[in-house]
Amino acid sequence: MAITQAVCTSFKQELLQGIHNFTSGSGGGTTTTTGSGNAFKIALYTSSASLGASTTAYSNTNESSGTGYSAGGEALTNVTPTTSSTTALTDFSDVTWTSSSVTARGAVIYNSSTAAGSANRAVLVLNFGSDKSSSSGDFTITFPTADSSSAIIRIA
Repeated sequence: MAITQAVCTSFKQELLQGIHNFTSGSGGGTTTTTGSGNAFKIALYTSSASLGASTTAYSNTNESSGTGYSAGGEALTNVTPTTSSTTALTDFSDVTWTSSSVTARGAVIYNSSTAAGSANRAVLVLNFGSDKSSSSGDFTITFPTADSSSAIIRIA
């Protein structure tokens, strides 16, 4: 099993189909036509997971478990789409599971909205490079600077 960091191939096609809506941030949008953004989450996975560019949807197979972590992961907040003359990008606030005891090798960001056709579709896979753990402490994912060379999701 392996976790390979990648933007999911299905996500690239789904962007062209208008399935994912980052407008106005995350917060429970239920359609891509209302102007409300879809809700996005991040789920943690063990080293037994097989994830990469071919991942198409959130799955609980080999998802991390432990105190302070709930299946399905954590909601991403402050979803901020930005454009410049050469790049479109989006950013999220950092995520912390407080007082948790959990181990993860990687994560999947996915569209957790309930809209038909978009529910649980994978966006990207993160590989932490090695197992990361917390023991009755904070498990935090810090997203990179939201700019044209570092943003977690960027189209140049």
